[in-house]
Amino acid sequence: MTRYVGDFRIGKGATAGCSKLAVASLPGGAFRSLILVAATLLAFVVIARGAQAAPPSNRVRYDAEGALVRGDVDVKELALVFTGGDHAESTSPILDILKERDIRASFFVTGEFARRSNQRPQLERVLGEGHYLGPHSDSHPLYCDWKDRQKTLVTREFFQADLEKNLETLRALGALPSGQHTYFIPPYEWYNREQVAWSREMGITLINFTPGSGSNRDYAPEGDRAFVPSQRIYDDVLAYEQKDPHGLNGFLLLLHLGSGRKDPFHTRLGSLCDELTRRGYQFVHVDSLCRR
Repeated sequence: MTRYVGDFRIGKGATAGCSKLAVASLPGGAFRSLILVAATLLAFVVIARGAQAAPPSNRVRYDAEGALVRGDVDVKELALVFTGGDHAESTSPILDILKERDIRASFFVTGEFARRSNQRPQLERVLGEGHYLGPHSDSHPLYCDWKDRQKTLVTREFFQADLEKNLETLRALGALPSGQHTYFIPPYEWYNREQVAWSREMGITLINFTPGSGSNRDYAPEGDRAFVPSQRIYDDVLAYEQKDPHGLNGFLLLLHLGSGRKDPFHTRLGSLCDELTRRGYQFVHVDSLCRR
């Protein structure tokens, strides 16, 4: 008499390749042993196939609105990113600090910032010293309501025309050459899914700072309820590096090119860079950190 082990199903609808395994006439005990061996082998097949089918882990991370906010957490790299709009008093000191340490960073400025004649030499330094220079909008508008983030305050046409004007100004300076991908930090670092999608339509990736360290608080001057002393910002960044399971791996660490503060953070930037270097971090451009 010949007996058969029927089709074994794996997951939903998948069928193992051991269909209709013929078994010669065997005593009942031997047959049960063969069934046990077959089941064990099948378990290994299931595990192996499951491992092969698992999707690769994402190397970059996105927030709830779809903005790219962190690079690969398995690599000890971070990107220093600086934004500029109304203020610029820290730009030259920041460039000096970076040059002394041979650090490459990324700068995002508005079109209005870039068109000021007194900013041109500084932006020429940004490009000449090997930094990334990208857009931060042209006129620094507020894209969505502070209290209701999903309430968009600008039209798609305005958004794209304003951003394109910013790009034209930067390209006239020699930024964003052909072949270099464009990353964009929105004004106020505030946006929703619509702006992320509108950026994507233009072939641009909207990014934002990695949350947690509080480095971006350097925008608030004395007298503002959001003001935090520079020393505390410095301490908080290093404390967060110890707290996060991944440290500052893949971090977009955002600071500002000016704020009107009497206690500007750039006075502690050199010490911060030195300490992060001592802890083993390398500083890279956003287009390196955010590669997919």
